[in-house]
Amino acid sequence: MRLESGESREPGEETATPVDTRYTLDDLLTLMAVLRDPQYGCPWDSRQDCASLVPHTLEEAYEVADVIERAAADASVLEELPAELGDLLFQGVFYAQIASEQQRFDFHDVIHVLTEKMLRRHPHVFPDGSLASRREGIATHEVDESSLNAQWESLKQQESADAPASQTAGDSVLDGVPLGLPALTRAAKLSKKAARSGFDWPDTSGVLAKIREELGEVEEALAEGDTAHAREEVGDLLFAVVNLARTLKADPEQMLRATNARFESRFRHVEAAIAGQGRTLDEASLAEMDAHWDEAKRRERAAEQARQGDGATSAVRPVTPLVR
Repeated sequence: MRLESGESREPGEETATPVDTRYTLDDLLTLMAVLRDPQYGCPWDSRQDCASLVPHTLEEAYEVADVIERAAADASVLEELPAELGDLLFQGVFYAQIASEQQRFDFHDVIHVLTEKMLRRHPHVFPDGSLASRREGIATHEVDESSLNAQWESLKQQESADAPASQTAGDSVLDGVPLGLPALTRAAKLSKKAARSGFDWPDTSGVLAKIREELGEVEEALAEGDTAHAREEVGDLLFAVVNLARTLKADPEQMLRATNARFESRFRHVEAAIAGQGRTLDEASLAEMDAHWDEAKRRERAAEQARQGDGATSAVRPVTPLVR
């Protein structure tokens, strides 16, 4: 039973307040424990381990990102977000249950470590490091974000320095970038760490020159018929483009997802236009498909201008990166 705001009840007094039937975090933890129970549990859940869950965790994270990005064009899509966030949360509960069975830690330890870390990393919000403390005299919009970013990185580096030797990968400034990250994201993080040590171009023109250089090397390898070398050079070209994204303070993974979405939308328009003529793509010329593609781009621009004219935001809005 829960009392409505402002209500009170004497001990033993009956109340007509309806029961809140929503499940709680404790209910979820109980459900997870039962799913893993060797006698009463689910066979699939029972045989999982941390390694086998990784692909599912990555998939759930991307499904959350997918909902958020699709909601940029249609806000009603956000109705899907609670379910997707729940699926992602369930992954953390699953890992913690497995660890609890191994007597390593449980979900409450996860909550404690996370809260403790966030308090430590946000001294500009919690001055004395306690959850009850608050910053005084400076509004959120008045806080210097550039100094905050430097402080955040400094605190993370200190945490790495204080970590047990078994948790550190070595003495390189590139340590701490997970191998399991998407390649574009990992490239951005590696180049960002290197740049903090001064290994960087002085301005964007240097990055553009590097891109041209790598593209030239791709063309040279192709002209020589050296496919293996061309593939290697394409990788270098991609890495250089990731560096350009970094200089623009953009997430390359997010940028490519946005491009993928535009490509898919335009190509579907091409398909629909050809199908509307009673033909298949195989029966259409490249020139026809290009014309329909250009029409899709014109429609996108017109729709975007209309949205901006109504004071709406861009169809492709920045979203929080999956990793920080």
